[in-house]
Amino acid sequence: MNDRHLHIISFDVPYPPNYGGIIDVFYKQKWLEKKGVKVHLHCFEYGRGKPEALNACHEVHYYKRNAGFRNILTPTPYIVASRRSAQLIDNLLQDDYPILCEGLHTTCILKDRRLSNRRIFVRAHNVEHDYYRLLADSEPKTWKRLFLRQEAIKLLHYESIIRKSNGIFTVTQKDTDYFKQHYDNVILVPSFNSFDAVNASTGIGHFMLYHGNLSVTENAQAAEWLIRNVFSKLDFPCIVAGLNPTQALQQLASQYANIQLIANPSDAEMQHLLKTAQANVLVTDQPTGLKLKLLNALYNGRFCMVNANMVAGTGLTDLCIMADTPNAIIKALRDLQDKEFTIEEIARRDTAMRQLYDNSINADKLIHAIFG
Repeated sequence: MNDRHLHIISFDVPYPPNYGGIIDVFYKQKWLEKKGVKVHLHCFEYGRGKPEALNACHEVHYYKRNAGFRNILTPTPYIVASRRSAQLIDNLLQDDYPILCEGLHTTCILKDRRLSNRRIFVRAHNVEHDYYRLLADSEPKTWKRLFLRQEAIKLLHYESIIRKSNGIFTVTQKDTDYFKQHYDNVILVPSFNSFDAVNASTGIGHFMLYHGNLSVTENAQAAEWLIRNVFSKLDFPCIVAGLNPTQALQQLASQYANIQLIANPSDAEMQHLLKTAQANVLVTDQPTGLKLKLLNALYNGRFCMVNANMVAGTGLTDLCIMADTPNAIIKALRDLQDKEFTIEEIARRDTAMRQLYDNSINADKLIHAIFG
């Protein structure tokens, strides 16, 4: 069989794999390489450097992201305009291998006529205009809110460029349903991840946990909401943990004897918290894409308490305890306080996760769709 080569254009340097879609990019290329695909990785670099860990790819190219003000003023969405690169086009023209664009961010190449005969696919990590509209709704700073709303409008008009692609790979059933209404050849390929099997602990934990990157507005607002409306009402220890919490969030948590805020835990500390909690409590206002911290909680934690937005379109509803109002969440957490997490629960969860999020199966799906 001839060697299979694939260009992957990443919107950021996918190492370390420590946030959102970058986790998907990193483990996708890793599993494709494991299956014998020679990955030519192209990364837009703006602060994460050129890590040696990516040298396992067949080759790696880096391009500077053009993050200047000029790209805000163009009709093209900023996340796309800032990732234009003549050098990227030149490198892609050196062969006729298929191309995978990670996110709308990297789809500028679809405008280039020199690539019109190439097989080009798009990984849709979100319905981007919905994502940016919801980001705008939760953004407290006026100038940033206006920018996000403008970006959402631009993304809505720009999205149709993906008609020029040969296929769209989605991450959730909800996103799949949306794209199928507008485009052809839409295939659900759930997010790649670092987990091979459920590794949760049996028994009973002694605290409830919310975790996330607390410098992200969406997560900071979720943490504040939980502290004010849920955790402060419980007679049970609760922990909020994550990167770069604001001073205001730390002060809010400090007002309650049963709540501890852990700022900037190491990866090992975070995983220990996640595994030893009685329940991982995850809420969001944004029913977009897949929240990869949900996968982490289901693979490694005990009970998972979520609101409907957190699991929208993921197929994971049956593995979680769901509640949307403060009173309903409080009641559910009180019911869980002394409930043992059993080996039978781990086995049930492992079976369900393998059906949806098996990296090997999903790599085979991609290979079949791209190479036939």
